[in-house]
Amino acid sequence: MTQTLLWQQQNQSVNYAELCNALFERELSLLANIKLATPQALQGRLKSLSYYINRTARLMIQADLPLVLDIQNAAWQAKQSGKIPLTGQETKNVNTWYLSINLSLGLIVPVLADGYIFLDCIDRIDNDKQRIRTNISGWFYLSHTEKQKQKQKQKYKKVQLLKPNKKVMLAACSGHHWQGGMKMRPIIPSLQGLLLSCSINWNNFKAPLSI
Repeated sequence: MTQTLLWQQQNQSVNYAELCNALFERELSLLANIKLATPQALQGRLKSLSYYINRTARLMIQADLPLVLDIQNAAWQAKQSGKIPLTGQETKNVNTWYLSINLSLGLIVPVLADGYIFLDCIDRIDNDKQRIRTNISGWFYLSHTEKQKQKQKQKYKKVQLLKPNKKVMLAACSGHHWQGGMKMRPIIPSLQGLLLSCSINWNNFKAPLSI
């Protein structure tokens, strides 16, 4: 083993340990401040926490993303634009994009909510009603007719499905936040969001990576 290779492995090991530590601190703080239905629910979250944190830290170290990895804060960094990147994100354009591709389960998609963009993934595809369901945000209708029918049944959701492009995905991975047309302090993505960021296929947003 060469000295350079040994140094690289040692450096990765240190970065991995720092990432795990930052993720544990953040997740434990979150768990201490949320209300769960039962003590068993909290126990379940704690039991799986170590696995997901170790997996996330390992993937973040190995991931080849066009972002800077902030080891101490366990987050991605990228330059934030002055305005939220919504050019070409009109509903018709977004629906056309999704209807034109061969949708696959696990595809990473960006969603807009309250001035920030977060990552979600498709977990169900309903071709009959031209809609997709995402893991966090629920159903999105890609047909104007079906969307109008849904509006009549329930209050319109306050989240907006976006089509992925580099600017939008960079913003989502980095937790960029805007309010009233002004740049705000970034929102640290969730553990799930960080995991999803490592599954983005930057060469082809139409297909997820296998991790």
